[in-house]
Amino acid sequence: MTVSIRAEQPNDGDAIRRVLEAAFPTADEARLVDLLRRNDHLRISLVAESDGEIVGMIGFSPIAVDGQSQEGIGLAPLAVLPSCQRQGIGSRLIRAGLAACQRAGYGFVVVLGSPLYYPRFGFTRADRRGLANEYGADEAFMVLELRAGTIPGRGGMVRYGPDFAEFAT
Repeated sequence: MTVSIRAEQPNDGDAIRRVLEAAFPTADEARLVDLLRRNDHLRISLVAESDGEIVGMIGFSPIAVDGQSQEGIGLAPLAVLPSCQRQGIGSRLIRAGLAACQRAGYGFVVVLGSPLYYPRFGFTRADRRGLANEYGADEAFMVLELRAGTIPGRGGMVRYGPDFAEFAT
């Protein structure tokens, strides 16, 4: 399977929704991406494409630490069609997404995800850098510094944008 990674285009919304609905047990992530896009909070959105079909997606949106704008961004979501998983597509999306974040000037990325998966990309527990999260996650909340010195030295509470509040459990 030949896969290319590219920026989301305006006509990709329906295909991205199909990927998200197939990859997750509920439509919440698809609704979240629609909301982030509608509110212009989906700062970076990449898709994986194979034979003209979108088979994966990664998105990044703004975060704040203790209510202050920071140089950080949050990774959410990452999705690959179930039939295309375990072929390295998610890894390619993450690497391309992190490179896009770095080019866009972001200093660090946070993610709430599998502590067995994300460390291979350099993510470490965020609490070791003094960062907490509003969801109470510990080892699943991770951070990757893209540029030295950009994680607030005093740490703080990381909050995702208001779009996420509707989906918090």
